[in-house]
Parts: sequence; structure tokens; C-alpha cells
Amino acid sequence: MAPRILTLANQKGGVGKTTTAINLATALAAVGERVLIIDLDPQGNASTGLGIDRANREISSYDLLVGEARIAEASVMTSVPNVAIVPSTLDLLGVELTIAAHADRAFRLRDAFKAINELTIDGRPVSYVLIDCPPSLNLLTINALVAADAVLVPLQCEFFALEGLSQLLQTIEQIRSTLNPRLSIQGVVMTMFDRRNNLSEQVLADVRQEMGELVYDTVIPRNVRLSEAPSYGKPALLYDLKCAGSQAYLRLATEVIRRERRLAAA
Repeated sequence: MAPRILTLANQKGGVGKTTTAINLATALAAVGERVLIIDLDPQGNASTGLGIDRANREISSYDLLVGEARIAEASVMTSVPNVAIVPSTLDLLGVELTIAAHADRAFRLRDAFKAINELTIDGRPVSYVLIDCPPSLNLLTINALVAADAVLVPLQCEFFALEGLSQLLQTIEQIRSTLNPRLSIQGVVMTMFDRRNNLSEQVLADVRQEMGELVYDTVIPRNVRLSEAPSYGKPALLYDLKCAGSQAYLRLATEVIRRERRLAAA
């Protein structure tokens, strides 16, 4: 069975995309899923946050997009059981120039996934792929959306949250109508929520009113342990399982799986 491919996208930076990719992958793996992360951000924070040293990134997502490596060659196992990653390097900054002139430039990642069955984790096929996008709606993000079954949108509890969301929803709609008709929105996850802050509550209420059931019940709190963990090359769930952030990501994984089952049954 083909894995479910979820793209984490938001053209704004600092909204918790990478934190969500790393910790959601770890939480899914904790309940028995085999997860591959594709790091499509030239900054490579997902790779660093999972302890993949820059010296060990000989084959990267750049090689995947330019057709110089297959997915099984580009993947490396992380220290998290059942989680592998295709790491990122700064080469990705030049990928648009390399593939822009090609007619299939938006389909490079989707085509790379045709060989995903060559990759096994612990002897079994991959069940989820999470794609961590750069903070912009460029050709890398378009490749991620074209390759995906669904989009997961991390949204920071801040004043301009909805403003950025409408642009992303427009892009998703364009891609659905032109390049990937199966693309759906898995959900919107509110991040960096601060209970002591009235603005957080107001933004949450506004987004729920606007997006309805697409907003997950789970809200990711602003949490020191979540921001500390990447500097140790670990997901928060391995760094401090009991912290509020880790517990929230475990709840989010349960919601994601529940929604996946509902989508599969529909």
C-alpha cells in the first residue's frame, strides 16, 4: 500500500512547521507508523533537529529533485526509531535555476515518490511521508503540494495568522484545479498558543470560525522544551516526553490518524 503523503506548508516563517514535522513524525512512529520526512527547506532545520550532521548529508533532497538519486539512496535513518529523513543542504537554494526550464519542474518530487516502495523502515514499507517546506510559496513548495495527498497547515496564534492563510488556501486551490486534483487539507494546527494571552484566545476563536472543523482540537502551546530540543538534535518527545509540547504532539498524531481513517473511508 502506498504511504500517505502530508505536506506541512505555510509561506510565513517561524510558525512551527519544522517543530511540527519532527514531533508529529516521532509521535506517529511511537504508535507504530513508519515515517519518512522530506526536508525541502534549504535551511535544513528538520535535518539538524533530528541530529543529522551536515557532514553526513552526502545525498540530499536536491539530488532527489534533479533526478540524481532515488528516494531509498537519499534517505538516512534518524536516532528516532521508525523515522527516516531525506536531509536538506544549501544546494536547494539553486534547485529552481536547475529545473526551471524543464516542463516537468512541478512534478519532480511526485515522480521521485514512484520509487518509494524501494525504501523500507525496519523491514516494512513507509506508511507516512511528511514534507517540511520552506517559508515561501516557491517551486519547492509547489513540488511538495503536487506530490501530496493532503496539506497540514501550522498556524501561529498571532494577529496576522488569517492573512497569510488566505494566500496559502488560494495556492492550494490553484494546485488542486491544475496540477493535483486529489489534494485536500488534512487540517490546520494552531501553534505557539499562550493561555495567558488574550490575543491567542481571540486568534484561535477567529480561525475556528473561519475554518470550522478543519482546525484540529489539539492546540500546540508555547513551550520552552519544544524550542530547546532541536539544539540537542532531538525531537521534544525524546528530549522531554512529559512536557506540555510533547503531550500536545501525541494528541495531534491521534487526531491526524483519526482523520486519515475518515478520509480513507470517504
